[in-house]
Amino acid sequence: MRAALASLLIPVASLALGMQASHAAPAAKQDRPNILLIMADDLGYTDIGSFGSEIATPNLDKLADTGAKMTQFYVSPFCSPTRAMLMSGSDNHLIGFGDMAELMLPEQRGKPGYEGYLNERVVPVAQVLKDAGYRTLMTGKWHLGVPEEFSPATRGFEQSYALVHGGSSHWSDQAGIVAVDPDKPPKAIYRENGAAVDVPADFFSSDFFTTRLIEYIDSGKDSGKPFFAYLAFTAPHWPLHAHEADIAKYADRYKAGYDALRKERLERMKRLGLVAADTPVFEGHPFWPKWESLTPAEQASEAKRMAVYAAMVDNMDQNIGRMLDYLRQSGQLDNTFVFFLSDNGADGNSVYDVARTREWIHKDFDNSTEHIGKSGSYAEYGPGWAQVGSTPFRMYKSFMYEGGIAVPAIAWGPGVQGGTVKPALAHVMDIAPTLYELAGTRHPGTAYKGKPVLPLRGASMLPYLKGAEPAVHDDSHAIGWELGGRKALRKGDWKLVFANTPWGTGDWELYNVAEDRTESRNLAADNPQKLGEMLVAWRDYVAETGVLEIPNLANRPGYSNGARYYEDLKYEATLQARTPR
Repeated sequence: MRAALASLLIPVASLALGMQASHAAPAAKQDRPNILLIMADDLGYTDIGSFGSEIATPNLDKLADTGAKMTQFYVSPFCSPTRAMLMSGSDNHLIGFGDMAELMLPEQRGKPGYEGYLNERVVPVAQVLKDAGYRTLMTGKWHLGVPEEFSPATRGFEQSYALVHGGSSHWSDQAGIVAVDPDKPPKAIYRENGAAVDVPADFFSSDFFTTRLIEYIDSGKDSGKPFFAYLAFTAPHWPLHAHEADIAKYADRYKAGYDALRKERLERMKRLGLVAADTPVFEGHPFWPKWESLTPAEQASEAKRMAVYAAMVDNMDQNIGRMLDYLRQSGQLDNTFVFFLSDNGADGNSVYDVARTREWIHKDFDNSTEHIGKSGSYAEYGPGWAQVGSTPFRMYKSFMYEGGIAVPAIAWGPGVQGGTVKPALAHVMDIAPTLYELAGTRHPGTAYKGKPVLPLRGASMLPYLKGAEPAVHDDSHAIGWELGGRKALRKGDWKLVFANTPWGTGDWELYNVAEDRTESRNLAADNPQKLGEMLVAWRDYVAETGVLEIPNLANRPGYSNGARYYEDLKYEATLQARTPR
């Protein structure tokens, strides 16, 4: 099987939908649509071409142009809570990820909804679709429980090859991402069908996950059953790693710096009709230095980091093209519903601040400018580029401002009104009920196999995607967020946000996002009546979901701010290439 599919390792530059005919044998015909769910990891709102990027993403752009481009799609500000909501259709505080498992405090851990794994109150999407007769397959990042009993194999996936942690080296060294002891390097755990495995010697994450998922799909294409395939890329999550040929495309692209690129992207967004001509742009938090204040060596290091990041996105798009090409060649694409999204906004935080990871990276890795992107390097791209990735929005991953929770999303295939821009609010919890409607099945409700389970909190997007309804939710529907003490609530055109200083005011802020999506005008003092109304909705959300509101939680030491990023940049920009230990 793998030998027969070896040719599919070759990246394709153009979308499969428009390529020449193939000699591959067609799959057995079945009526219900296949489902391909594709998730990027830490991809910013404007990091693909159809949302304003300069990065080459022709395959995603073609999907967006011929499908539905969703411009107001929301997720969690962190990866595992988003993935938990994706797999459940419910709120992260109910299903085990009231906070990131890696960051939970003693007063959180083990409380209902804070188990740190996808809990037993959930009937996962894969299980529901498996019960409905779908083949259920996944490759890539799981991040919903490390032990075997919480692996994809126990949550409804018939075949899976999963990174169970939040991140890893993209090369075959399998380096983990958080070091408690710098003398005991962390090793990432991968599981195939539940059993721990080591990745192959020629491993590169996006290439491997795509090839393995193609193999899984191909092995059952004559079964007569539709498939549910979840391709969960670990790109472009740090550490920044990419093929040298892909990096070379962007070698000189980012030398002009953050402000120049932000202006380019904003102008491109205006031409695409994604933002109004008079849209103000968040120019970057004043806590962070401007490009011109960096030394030439620091600028060179930053430009290389962004070049590698762009190469990761480019390579991910190439692999999406490979997947679509395989589906077209095998006669399965026309009956496949595709949904693409990112798990949160661009990431300007730093894992260096967690535990003793900084010591480990400085001791064991070569982050000289020349070496960044290669095996043996371990670099992030920091708040400057992340704020560009969020253009024109405010802040990035870990914050409840738009830059942290609004992501690019694309729907394509059966049930989708093609060639449309869909500007109405939708949420990651809405994906599960959408898939059930497509599959002609239902979530079991409040009981499954004799045990109580959580009902869905999301709504099907299918009527909206078809063009039969003007929105997914009406203005009375409230959606809440809370992670690590940062909070938000969206109801109709209004949004509450709380962020600790210096990132926010340290108090509730109020925005009309229909008029001010960049959150530049805080109306809390000017509209106390609306503020009070929104706070009532917030308290209702807390009561419904069991949010633990712990005083001063957002100010815990080392929590997701990357305060020392530019210290690390200054140090690493002066390094000479060396052999990693």
